[in-house]
Amino acid sequence: MPSDRNDLPTSADVFSGAQNIAGTIHRTPLIRSRQLDRLSGAKVWFKCEHMQKVGAFKARGAANALSRLPEGTVAVATHSSGNHGAALAWAAAERGLPCTVVMPDTAPRAKRAAVEGYGAIIVPCGPSLAERESTLQAVVQQTGAHIVPPYDDSRVIAGQGTVALEIVQQCREQGFTPDVILAPVGGGGLLAGIGLAMAALAPDMLVIGAEPAGADDAQRSLRGGVHITSHQPQTIADGLRTTLGRRNYTIIRRTVRDIVTVSENGIVRAMRLLWTRTKQLVEPSAAVGFAAVLEHGARFRNKHIAIVLTGGNLDLDKVSGLLATVGE
Repeated sequence: MPSDRNDLPTSADVFSGAQNIAGTIHRTPLIRSRQLDRLSGAKVWFKCEHMQKVGAFKARGAANALSRLPEGTVAVATHSSGNHGAALAWAAAERGLPCTVVMPDTAPRAKRAAVEGYGAIIVPCGPSLAERESTLQAVVQQTGAHIVPPYDDSRVIAGQGTVALEIVQQCREQGFTPDVILAPVGGGGLLAGIGLAMAALAPDMLVIGAEPAGADDAQRSLRGGVHITSHQPQTIADGLRTTLGRRNYTIIRRTVRDIVTVSENGIVRAMRLLWTRTKQLVEPSAAVGFAAVLEHGARFRNKHIAIVLTGGNLDLDKVSGLLATVGE
């Protein structure tokens, strides 16, 4: 890995990350549903990162980051709406390190409970990125903790990219090569990591991101060529209510073909189909990739598509309300 977390990671760092976290995280399944193939007009495979440690792909980045901590680190801290916070809390507990997570007041109750369940201290803050970061800086000044950012960090990006290495290997074991790898994008660590991995492993394979239309800063940044650093996301996909990271923007510009957006109804419909047809309980953010295939059918028709189901941490009390939002 790079010697400094502020450096841009490389494809080689993703391969090193896979070695760093081997035996620590799960090799999650790659599944398909012929019913969803027929509905989408594509051949769709789902990478089940909602079955990962802590219920999200974020365990990869957190585990890799903590394998590369500076000598003498006595505690770690971050800001997170939930999944990265839980992942860092889990990884820190595995190493016997104290962990503090700054969480917005709007974070889902289930995600706050998960962070606390792994032994971290939660410090509440307002919902904006500026409020998150200023609160985190205050925590660091008080505790001396080492910051592990949720997405804009070379170690985290490299760790998230290991999911692409598994996807390619699992597809080859089943006798095919995907035409597209499709992943949700919020802060961009996952999409940037996948882009780095595929640039080295299969540069002709398309890497495409998907995000809610109400949180479309990544698409506007990529298509416009100017990094948008301030916006007010409005989406049910709480894991994607953040701004594209600086490192991630630089990497995505080099390695990602495009980013598409989806509607809120599309997210809920895709989530409902995943729940009912595959019996996979995923959160709204995880359904964004499949929503893109459904809403941009002509673009993906007849292609082999690997979609990352990013997480499965949602408030079960809200499931019935989500199901009632749209019909089949």
